[in-house]
Amino acid sequence: MIAVPKGKLYFVVGPSGAGKDTLLAGALAADPSLYWAQRVISREQTGQGEPFAPCSEADFQARLSASDFALHWQAHGLFYGVCHAEFAPLTHGRTVLLNGSRGAIAQAQAAFPTLQILLITAPIPLLAQRLAARGRESSTDIEARLARADLGLPEGVQFTEVCNDLAPEIGIARLLQAIRG
Repeated sequence: MIAVPKGKLYFVVGPSGAGKDTLLAGALAADPSLYWAQRVISREQTGQGEPFAPCSEADFQARLSASDFALHWQAHGLFYGVCHAEFAPLTHGRTVLLNGSRGAIAQAQAAFPTLQILLITAPIPLLAQRLAARGRESSTDIEARLARADLGLPEGVQFTEVCNDLAPEIGIARLLQAIRG
């Protein structure tokens, strides 16, 4: 358990293709005081989407064994981790945004009891269009991601929903409104 932070932590979740990376990047551009916690992901860097630290599965497992991660999870055949240092801005009163996973909410809440959940949503046809446009997954992978799109949040989890179904500027404004209350 980490000491109670001064800043706010937002765990941003939602289905693949909802536009989480786009909204987070736009929110940071609009408000540089925000901090986007970088993830370590067991895939190669493609130059698209969020900035992350790529690593092999073997390296990820070694880092996990060395307790490098404050949070970690597996989704879509990949391993995701967030190093302890990524949460340091909280101690300085900054707002930290973390692109998380619906399946890791319980772990995140246990580690950070004051975290707030932001659920980014979009209609299924729009999710399909966005996933195809990013060109990172096969059609089979896209179908699997769309099948999980309606996966709900754990029972009793409080969250704020941000619908990202229009132009990116509108989704970014909605996200910033949710963060600012």
